[in-house]
Amino acid sequence: MSLGRKVALLGGSGFIGTKLAGDLWHAGYYVSIGDIQPSAFYPDSYHSADVRDLASLKKFCAGNDIIINLAAAHRDDVRPVSLYYDVNVSGAKNVCAAAEDLGINKIIFTSSAAVYGLQDGDVDETRPHLPINEYGVTKSQAEDVYRQWQAKDPATRTLVIVRPTVVFGIRNRGNVYTLIDQVVKGHFLMIGDGENRKSMAYVDNVSAFLIFSLGYSTGLHTYNYVDKPDLSMNELIGTIRTLTGKSGAAKLRLPRTLGYVAGAGFDVVAKATGKNFPISRVRIEKFCATTIFSAEKVRQSGFKPPHNLQQALEATINVEFPAAHQGHAA
Repeated sequence: MSLGRKVALLGGSGFIGTKLAGDLWHAGYYVSIGDIQPSAFYPDSYHSADVRDLASLKKFCAGNDIIINLAAAHRDDVRPVSLYYDVNVSGAKNVCAAAEDLGINKIIFTSSAAVYGLQDGDVDETRPHLPINEYGVTKSQAEDVYRQWQAKDPATRTLVIVRPTVVFGIRNRGNVYTLIDQVVKGHFLMIGDGENRKSMAYVDNVSAFLIFSLGYSTGLHTYNYVDKPDLSMNELIGTIRTLTGKSGAAKLRLPRTLGYVAGAGFDVVAKATGKNFPISRVRIEKFCATTIFSAEKVRQSGFKPPHNLQQALEATINVEFPAAHQGHAA
């Protein structure tokens, strides 16, 4: 294995990590997967590693040329809240310390478009960070940690920060899966007029861009990752309904104000009972907001995503909801 081809993949047992690990192998990289959870797909490449534990990180990363850090506390309902800081911020400090001690000079860090919060327009990489939750706050702070690491030796060190928007694909159980599932079961309720637009990213394309970014030389490189075009919620739901054999637009609608009231009510019950619910005020706000991010810098890089959004949604539905998709094909 030639120099620069050995990758320590932190968070490699998760959704994006599993896809990326396979793609890295296919691209000729040697991959070690470090995670607190075993890898269901690549058990022979798995090593126990926790970004909160510097000793385990150094042991895991030793002998590698590149660190890719996907590890994160990212759900909306992580408790205690301090876990966001322990994993995302302290974890970044430990990754940088391990890289410095081991002489590793290239780090790829997956941040998040959540660092921008809810800003108007096509948000590009120059926009200020205005996060609205602890996840976005700690991802922004983690970026600062990595930038400080790179700035200590700018002539030698390479840092790539990639800020994906919401990522979906096969084997993911996040917001897009939940949305498709609600449409398939006839439980989807549109909140607001549905004209708000959402940027999305397909996991296969995110993985391809992360591998593309391994070719960058010394310096600091920061990118949003978004698959265009940005669909309105009406367009997204319409596409899902078409791909699952349903006719017409979504019929169940709730005014935005009533949606906020319902979300706040669930928050009160959650606080009183200690239970988490799929509905909250923050989730309603995120659903109703227009969140679009610029892909211009990625386009200028020369990267060409292997799949478009229509193909990505169809491939996901075909595997995750085969009965619904076969009904559409029939």
